[in-house]
Amino acid sequence: MKAMVLDSANSPLRMAELPIPVPKENEVLLKVHACGVCRTDLHVLDGELANPKYPLILGHEIVGSVVDKGQKVEQFTIGQRVGVPWLGHTCGQCRYCRTNHENLCDNALFTGYTLNGGYAEYTVADQRYCFPIPESYSDAEAAPLLCAGLIGYRALIAAGDAQRLGIYGFGAAAHIIVQAAHYQGRKVFAFTKPGDTAGQQFAIALGATWAGDSSIPPPEEMDAAIIFAPVGALVPLALRHTAKGGIVVCAGIHMSDIPQFPYSILWGERTVHSIANLTRQNGKEFLALAPKIGIHTKVETFPLTSANEALERLRQGKIHGAAVLVP
Repeated sequence: MKAMVLDSANSPLRMAELPIPVPKENEVLLKVHACGVCRTDLHVLDGELANPKYPLILGHEIVGSVVDKGQKVEQFTIGQRVGVPWLGHTCGQCRYCRTNHENLCDNALFTGYTLNGGYAEYTVADQRYCFPIPESYSDAEAAPLLCAGLIGYRALIAAGDAQRLGIYGFGAAAHIIVQAAHYQGRKVFAFTKPGDTAGQQFAIALGATWAGDSSIPPPEEMDAAIIFAPVGALVPLALRHTAKGGIVVCAGIHMSDIPQFPYSILWGERTVHSIANLTRQNGKEFLALAPKIGIHTKVETFPLTSANEALERLRQGKIHGAAVLVP
């Protein structure tokens, strides 16, 4: 099979010819139809996440069809369309797994990071951490739901019942979650990079009440904010515009350092809260909800061989919606 391989941090992916993997007893072998390109892939590529598996096949928003399966696989059938998310394995035994916090498992493995992912023509995945894909989505449309959607959904849950919700960083996750928040009747204030008028118009078209530069105060005080951009300086900025009792949710797996800020903007029972990974329950809930409320994804597709180009366009903020590789 063809695969795009990362040999070390800060190096471009190389095209390689590799053996098609053989599924273990609880694994399915998937022919990859689409794989989303996520900002987390950039963090792995740039060496900002510690101890990845090398050589590594990136990609954790995988949609494919089952072409072979291990002896213990009963959840999926040959030919069935399956989605593979970031969370690829948990131990089931640590105190987090035993208390329904498997996203915090001490021994978790992650697709496209410590397990090979979907920047390839074939991949294997543990059936217990995969999801059936709603029929209403094409392969490319479904791919961003598997991380941008799932992590965004977990962040939205963490924001509680906030009626005035700020979203900082209007990328793949934000363009999905603004639709869910709009459906729930919330006011959404979308913050983009300065000068990104196209991104602001995109946010308004998807249901945001207001959109502007991250340096501009929102039209109203916010009850909560979700920060998708990996920029630590946004945390005190969001706190200054968040009402007492409000919450600032940091939804990325990596963020630059948060600068020092005065206690006064945290006081008043404001909370800063991080999101770490996802649970399988998040996946089941969101993939049932997305087609019900009519969430749609805007995708820009690239051939597998153009993975480096897709990553660079994402880095430069030139993707409105989500980039997806189609082998």
